[in-house]
Amino acid sequence: MTGSLPSRRSFVVGLVGLAAAGSRAGAQETWPNRTIRIIAPVAPGGGVDLVARTVGDRLAIALGQPVIVDNQSGGGGIVACQIVTRAAPDGYTLMVGYVGTHGTNPAVRQVPYDAINGFTPIGMVGGTPNVLVVNPDLPVKSVAEFVDYARKKAGELSYGTSGPGTLTHLAMEQFKEQTKITLAHVPYRGITPAIFDVLAGHTHAMFPGLAAALPHITGGKLRALAVTGKVRHRLLPDVPTLEELNYPGFDGVQWYGIVGPPNMPRPIVERLSAEINKMLALPELMERLSGEALDPMPMTPEAFGQYMKADIAKWTAVVKSQNLQMAD
Repeated sequence: MTGSLPSRRSFVVGLVGLAAAGSRAGAQETWPNRTIRIIAPVAPGGGVDLVARTVGDRLAIALGQPVIVDNQSGGGGIVACQIVTRAAPDGYTLMVGYVGTHGTNPAVRQVPYDAINGFTPIGMVGGTPNVLVVNPDLPVKSVAEFVDYARKKAGELSYGTSGPGTLTHLAMEQFKEQTKITLAHVPYRGITPAIFDVLAGHTHAMFPGLAAALPHITGGKLRALAVTGKVRHRLLPDVPTLEELNYPGFDGVQWYGIVGPPNMPRPIVERLSAEINKMLALPELMERLSGEALDPMPMTPEAFGQYMKADIAKWTAVVKSQNLQMAD
């Protein structure tokens, strides 16, 4: 009879297990009860930082707890990614994952983090297209004319980028692959000097993000030929998408979302996702993001995770097809 009863030791172990489970459940039920940190994997300024501060401000109101932005630049986002992927999955450490950290970087070089399994996707915030621009002195006013001109001037034209392996680089390499044109790559340390040399005529074309190029386009100093994305952008309604010009696969954008450490509790992820999607419907949030030409892209955590996987796969294919060599 006594052999069929639970031993005192197993009974105590069971109580400990129940207490631990109750503690975890209690922690989730009371979340958040202290300051939340959103890591921006860049220095202050620009789209990533703006998204971090905009989302942080709204989450602080929605969740009733302070939300601080912690800028952790270095290694093209590697420093920040390593901090987050090793953090406790308790909902108090989040990060702005964007096309660099969870798109192009993992596609072009070995990074010391797993961009997919090392994070919990929470929610996409928004994206802005890249725009194919040329110096206005170039005798072209359309993509077709640019492709024809580049073929006639094979080996004579160049394009600038904000650095090897960036979206400005890979987008043009994708364009070169589809059009079979030859353009020399001139990398710069950032978007600003790259644009300045197109303005000066030292390089001939570029694929910058819309936010960086827009002032020069509206000022007549750059000519926009086409944008990436599935639809024309509201700020450039007369500029066609590459998709509508029969160049498939140019639906990528410079995107920004919120991720966390791996294995975050589902209730916390769902709460954060719901709050992010609610804020994306607010007109005042759109006004704040308009400086970066960002359009909202609400997604479920699952859809956001699939989006990141697809983006990495897409740019990995471009790197392989063009045999691009990137330094780690």
